[in-house]
Amino acid sequence: MPELLIEILSEEIPARMQARAAADLKRLVTAGLKDAGLEFTSADAFVTPRRLALVVEGVPEKQPDVSEEKRGPKVDAPEQAVNGFKGSLPDDAVIEERETPKGTFFFATIDKKGIPARDIIFSRLKPFLDEMTWPKSMRWGQSHRRWVRPIHSIVLIFNDEIIEGGLAEHGFGATSLIGPKEDRPEGVISVGGLTLGHRFLAPEPFSVSNFADYKQKLFDAKVMLDPADRSAKIETDAKALAEEAGVKLKDDPGLLAEVTGLVEWPIVLMGIIEDQFMGLPDEVLITSMRSHQKYFACLNADGALANKFIVVANTETADGGAQIVAGNERVLRARLSDAKFFWDQDRAKTLESRVDVLKDRVFHAQLLTLLEKVDRVASLAGYLAEDVGASDAKLAQRAALLAKADLSTGMVAEFPDLQGLMGQYYALNDGEDVTVARAIAEHYSPVGPNDACPTAPISVCVALADKIDTLVGFFGIKEKPTGSKDPYALRRSALGVIRLILENDIRIKLRDVIGFSQFLYDLNHFDESNDSRRKFNAGEIGWQDVERTKLSEDVESLLPFFADRLKVHLKERGTSHDLIDAVISQGTEDDLVRLMKRVHALQEFLSTEDGKNLLAGWRRAANILKIEEKKDGMSYTDAADAALFDRDEERALADQLAAIGPDVSSAVADERFQDAMQAIAGLRAPVDAFFDKVTVNADDPALRANRLKLLNGIRSALDGVADFSKIEGG
Repeated sequence: MPELLIEILSEEIPARMQARAAADLKRLVTAGLKDAGLEFTSADAFVTPRRLALVVEGVPEKQPDVSEEKRGPKVDAPEQAVNGFKGSLPDDAVIEERETPKGTFFFATIDKKGIPARDIIFSRLKPFLDEMTWPKSMRWGQSHRRWVRPIHSIVLIFNDEIIEGGLAEHGFGATSLIGPKEDRPEGVISVGGLTLGHRFLAPEPFSVSNFADYKQKLFDAKVMLDPADRSAKIETDAKALAEEAGVKLKDDPGLLAEVTGLVEWPIVLMGIIEDQFMGLPDEVLITSMRSHQKYFACLNADGALANKFIVVANTETADGGAQIVAGNERVLRARLSDAKFFWDQDRAKTLESRVDVLKDRVFHAQLLTLLEKVDRVASLAGYLAEDVGASDAKLAQRAALLAKADLSTGMVAEFPDLQGLMGQYYALNDGEDVTVARAIAEHYSPVGPNDACPTAPISVCVALADKIDTLVGFFGIKEKPTGSKDPYALRRSALGVIRLILENDIRIKLRDVIGFSQFLYDLNHFDESNDSRRKFNAGEIGWQDVERTKLSEDVESLLPFFADRLKVHLKERGTSHDLIDAVISQGTEDDLVRLMKRVHALQEFLSTEDGKNLLAGWRRAANILKIEEKKDGMSYTDAADAALFDRDEERALADQLAAIGPDVSSAVADERFQDAMQAIAGLRAPVDAFFDKVTVNADDPALRANRLKLLNGIRSALDGVADFSKIEGG
């Protein structure tokens, strides 16, 4: 079947936008074809720095013919209505009278011939382009059209036929406009079968006739169309070059993807890092090469950074790339010279001497300066130390005090991504405790769901304190995430807190920690002398010495916010959200480790036959109670009267409820949630028997009320463990 080929040739598309652009082009074109009734067999999109291409296989040559039937007015309707109906029909419509249960009506049959696919594709090209969206776009020349970069030409071929024309601002021209750029009318983009190869290695235009011809001629013109092919070549050649030099290529998938989007004809070369720079921290060297120059780092056999780097050029040279390598080595020398200067200058001052400089840096206009934040975080880290398992609270406070100090260093100003990490190097240079230095480096972690979570107690203290302080502060000033907007990354901070607690099995009461954090904000805002912060950092006052802070309404909303983030976190790991709701909704559980034990015990229980059947029994009891309590205008929450039992099933159920009550309460209190579930499972048989043999809505009002109280006993017994109404179907 026919094939459709589209190529949009433009100036360089930023690498970060290419994958999405290719996907958008494919989505828009294929959706347009389907809307027009043109079904196809497959579609593939490709992208290089200068072009977007799409090939769609199996497109029919025209739309299918369709027959449409319209019902008109009744035969005896007014003449004006009948004439209006007939006048709205095409000349070739077949009109007939037809009997229906509601009378005799006019019916018209209209046969529509399918439009040639070529015409549909041609007419929809401009809408396809106009519907493309970009993170950033531009206008050029006199045109009002927006695109990521100026468009040069478009290839449009269907069924081996070149569709020629011009894409102007207000539509298509009727004349072929293929030819040299200077011959085209201003503001018109040529559409046809001509394209260009590599900008420098094959600058002359050439014609193509179909996708296979297009891809091969592009390759001959030094353009590898498929990003997967370019990526594979870069990786293969880089590894071979590194092995030849006795080193190993450092794995960097993100950089590989970015470089793939920067070149059409990748040529892999190797350069040398001068010995004078090898004393810099590895992270400085890698960041300088990776972020600024897009170089790949290499490693020695022992895993240490080697004095080699890989650069990917986009052109071939007669000297085998010697000048390219020399030029890149010069650029890197300049970059690393700056880094070495900052490295030497920064170490001339201690981190501690930089702390007071933070008073000149605003954390947020309503949340004071970074110095106040550091003091709050230090106090909170000291408060958390015992629960986290840190042997020395003062080390946690010390690490928090120094955690932000590297923000005023020249190195972090040049390489912002190294904040925290450079603080670690400078702290070690100053002779600080190793655990303090490590905590400075790790206190921003975990940054995302795939980031490693700190495990060292001092690091965990500072990381927790920093994130909780941020959350309490922004919630306190009503700067909460809304919809998709989260300018202060508070969802990420909350997820970080959750991961730190769960992955390190930390037993803390979130409400108390949040309350203490709010107390510290109150000190910052209301104690003008601010002497209290220094006293607390010195350990002279503590949580036990101040009245328990009542959470403000806005800060109180942090707890359900954590619950929502926890549900998202656990859902991604296969835990059903309704089980989390069933435990969280009881409103008393702010110990996340304990909460997770309850969730896992509930999950295991409900996966058993006893659990499933008991849940069904709870639902039945709860539904009956809901209906009858609403009807009677009262609640049946009192204990059932054993004197009114007239069936053995009632007595058995009451006895079992009485027997398991203390066992469940004791097990929950001791966090033996599996034992609690096992005790509850003992209700299954008497509950099943009760519903099988006993009529709840008995004619005797007293007997009916007593049996409803028994049902409430079932409901209450299970609600002591979780809110079963939150479980799916509950």
